[in-house]
Amino acid sequence: MHLHEMSERKCDGHGCGHYGASRGTRTHKGVDLNCKPLTVVYSPVAGTVTKIGYPYSDDLSFRYVEISDQGYAFRVFYVDPMVEKGQKVSKTTIIGEAQDLRPRYSGITNHVHFEIKNADGEYVDPTPVMLAQRA
Repeated sequence: MHLHEMSERKCDGHGCGHYGASRGTRTHKGVDLNCKPLTVVYSPVAGTVTKIGYPYSDDLSFRYVEISDQGYAFRVFYVDPMVEKGQKVSKTTIIGEAQDLRPRYSGITNHVHFEIKNADGEYVDPTPVMLAQRA
C-alpha cells in the first residue's frame, strides 16, 4: 500500500498520530498511518535506500527504512525491510511489510510511522507531502 492511501492514526491509549502530537516531554516528529500487519508498503519517494535501522535500542525486532533524495531523508518505521542499503527505489518499489506493534504496545492501533528530515537534520512536517500525493 502507498503511504498516501493510508489514513492517519487517531488517538489511542498511546497517543495521537499527527505531527506535533504530545509524547510527554517531547513531540511526535512524524505522521502515523493506519496499517495492518503484513501489509505491503511502497516507497514514499524515488531515491536511494541510505539506512535500514532500528527505532529501539532495546528491541531489534522493529525496523525502519530510510530513503534519501535531494537532501531529504524519508523514513518509514515499523516495516520488515525488503530492500537493502544502497538500492535505488521508485514509488513502485516495495520497501517492506508492516510490522505488528501490539507485542510492544498493548492496545495500540497498528500503523507505520512516516517522517522527513531535511539536510540540516531537522524534522519536517510530512503532512503536506501526504496531502500532495493524495491530490
